[in-house]
Amino acid sequence: MVFYKTSDEIELIRKSSLLVGKALAEVANVIRPGLTTAELDTVAEQVIRDHGAVPSFKGYNGFPATLCVSVNEHVVHGIPGDRVIQDGDVVSVDCGAFLNGFHGDSAYSFLVGNVSEAVKQLAAVTKKGLALGIEKAVSGNRVGDISHAIQWYCETKEGYGVVRELVGHGIGRSLHEAPEVPNFGTKGRGPKLEVGMTIAIEPMINLGTRGVVQEEDGWTIRTKDGKVSMHYEHTVAIGKEKADVLSSFEAIEAAVEKNTNLYRLEQVIEY
Repeated sequence: MVFYKTSDEIELIRKSSLLVGKALAEVANVIRPGLTTAELDTVAEQVIRDHGAVPSFKGYNGFPATLCVSVNEHVVHGIPGDRVIQDGDVVSVDCGAFLNGFHGDSAYSFLVGNVSEAVKQLAAVTKKGLALGIEKAVSGNRVGDISHAIQWYCETKEGYGVVRELVGHGIGRSLHEAPEVPNFGTKGRGPKLEVGMTIAIEPMINLGTRGVVQEEDGWTIRTKDGKVSMHYEHTVAIGKEKADVLSSFEAIEAAVEKNTNLYRLEQVIEY
């Protein structure tokens, strides 16, 4: 069942989503080789709680942490721990915050140190795929229009693997609501998009094939071929003529710009 939000409720989701951006920006400030993924988790949780919110992920179906931190071949749902970040790593960080009765959700992939040209290209394509999906998040379209836009660009045009087993989702009073928002699909198919719907769009794109497997911890998803994966996510409200992006990368990318341990993608994407 799709839950439609009032304009006031959408503003509350925006507040939660912008808080997620602040938490991810603080991660961007501190991330460097030698830091553990658990240390990133501590930083993000502090930001969220300092603003009177609670982490959306912590305790969700038993998940033990504030962040999902997925390194290199790990696609999503990586559990923060004692893994030490290395030069050349891709560190994908997914975060959620619950504030004033509503969730916000966003993810960003950080390129640490001397990453390869292939990794830089994958990041650029994944991020643009997100932008193309957001362009289709308007009233009168269908979920399949978002899905097709991402798949066509990332897979058909650029040749990367689009993960099928994990998808975007509706978001609001619950972290995961209807409808599901796959990153693959057919134009004109799926639930109709209408004003009042709020969704999380999140391409998960692999450098190699699309196949994934789950690790023994019951959470972490990794690529079947061991190649790098990339993940970017925005929370979005469906608009009449243009999607309203409720989360923001602005503070994150300002922090990336200042952190000499990180590579910043050159392209600027407008939503």
